[in-house]
Amino acid sequence: MGNCLRSSSVSTSNREAISLPIDAIFKLPSPLPSWPSGGDFASGEIDLGGLQVRQVSSFNKVWSTFEGGSDNLGATVFEPSDVPDGFSMFGCYAQPNNQPLFGWVLVGKDDSGDILKKPTDYTLVWTSESLKISQTDQAYFWLPTPPDGYVAVGLVITTSSDKPSIDKIRCVRTDFSDDCETDNWIWAQGTERSDNEVNFYGLRPQNRGTQAQALSVGTFIIQDDDSSLSLSCLKNNNFPSSSMPNLKQIEALFETYSPFVYFHPQEIYLPSSVNWYFNNGALLYTKGEESNPVPIEPNGSNLPQGGSSEGSYWLDLPVDEDSKERVRKGDLASSEVYLHVKPMFGSTFTDIAMWIFYPFNGHTTAKLGLFDISLGHIGEHVGDWEHLTLRISNFDGVLYKVYFGQHSAGTWIDTSMVEFHTGNKIVAYSALNGHPFYPVPGLVLQGVGDIGLRNDTAKSDIFMDTGGGFSIVAAENLVPAVVEQPWLNYDREWGPITATKVGDEVNRLENLLSGDLKPSFERVVNLLPDEVYEEKGPLGPKMKSSWNGDER
Repeated sequence: MGNCLRSSSVSTSNREAISLPIDAIFKLPSPLPSWPSGGDFASGEIDLGGLQVRQVSSFNKVWSTFEGGSDNLGATVFEPSDVPDGFSMFGCYAQPNNQPLFGWVLVGKDDSGDILKKPTDYTLVWTSESLKISQTDQAYFWLPTPPDGYVAVGLVITTSSDKPSIDKIRCVRTDFSDDCETDNWIWAQGTERSDNEVNFYGLRPQNRGTQAQALSVGTFIIQDDDSSLSLSCLKNNNFPSSSMPNLKQIEALFETYSPFVYFHPQEIYLPSSVNWYFNNGALLYTKGEESNPVPIEPNGSNLPQGGSSEGSYWLDLPVDEDSKERVRKGDLASSEVYLHVKPMFGSTFTDIAMWIFYPFNGHTTAKLGLFDISLGHIGEHVGDWEHLTLRISNFDGVLYKVYFGQHSAGTWIDTSMVEFHTGNKIVAYSALNGHPFYPVPGLVLQGVGDIGLRNDTAKSDIFMDTGGGFSIVAAENLVPAVVEQPWLNYDREWGPITATKVGDEVNRLENLLSGDLKPSFERVVNLLPDEVYEEKGPLGPKMKSSWNGDER
């Protein structure tokens, strides 16, 4: 994959002589290793069933605006350069100016002769002529008019009002296309997305998951309050694909990018391995036989398999109080991470979901302006599963995004914006007590203003190098497939019915407060996630919606 940037000849009379983050091209801190051989992984080209595609990250700059969008720094539009002989452009790429240049678009080559065709015409869908903000030049955004039976998957941008040549771009036959939806917000004239003005968005497949054939092209779309342009994504008709990494390649990928996890210096509820948890007194309970819990086999072989999560079974800490307290605190020395490897975007990317198990989840703390208040037992539960996902290109093995799981949601962060520890190992911060992952240290407040639920992270001497202890527990693409451990298919609760009634605890705390703190506390209570009010314990990784789907 190339990594260069050429600037076209554009006027900069409206731009102050300042350096923007996008003026720098992001590169990983260390060169990538030579991946182990086997299959078509990292070969640079993927066959979609007669349509060959490559990922290009070498660009010519077409147009920039220096106002609006994130941090009011504007955005820049690029077209791919160094397109290999025989390959054609599908569309242009756009990115906010507040981060280093780090993106790609696909280019394609038609083996059969009728999968790709030139557009018959163009429609001017937007121009920057009327913009009263700083820009390099006036820009014109053109939607290709596809022949019958074909679709457009990207736009052409020019700095001339003349229509571009129909040789500039290719449209795709409909059987190689799939539906798209908007992804990341790129730019608007204001500093926030708005339905009342033009917005630039990235595109992603509408149907995403381990069995979905749709894939991103890397292009973008323009939307405003009057219309929504019709662009499609590509479809892999050669699915499942040999572009997925094999076992040795997966191990090499994770060893290269494996997160370095920092725990808060006050954290007492640390992770452990699942086997340590079972070996140190964790118990299986059956409804109606609560007085006779059963010790769990080291690999979970006596856990119920199949069925549904109906409260018939659950796991809990040891009965003995000393053992319970010891197990509750986990055992960092034994801990390992559990990897679920899955194809994404029609096998053009590999997601490595990294799961960490904690025997116990600590209480929640609220921030009420200048005051912090512990919410007692609210938020506490036995058995806590947290995860982080690495999204890696199957074209070259480059890590493009990282998903930081946070409670019942999370956020995708571009690799160019994450912290690195050594080499290409990324850094993640586990928040105090609740253990959600964040890309930077500090306080993340779930709330409005200075009222909300605290998520505190910090760099400390308590850390975990996940590359030093990991197991691949599931990888559907491998032949033969990974043998899944019995505990992974235990689809019941990993914790007991909550002993503390949340409503009673809330009332108790509210009665202790006075004055302006009471309404602030009520606002915080409304922020508590639904799972706090649920009586059942959490479910394991395989029961999460992201297991077979995409992260939301």
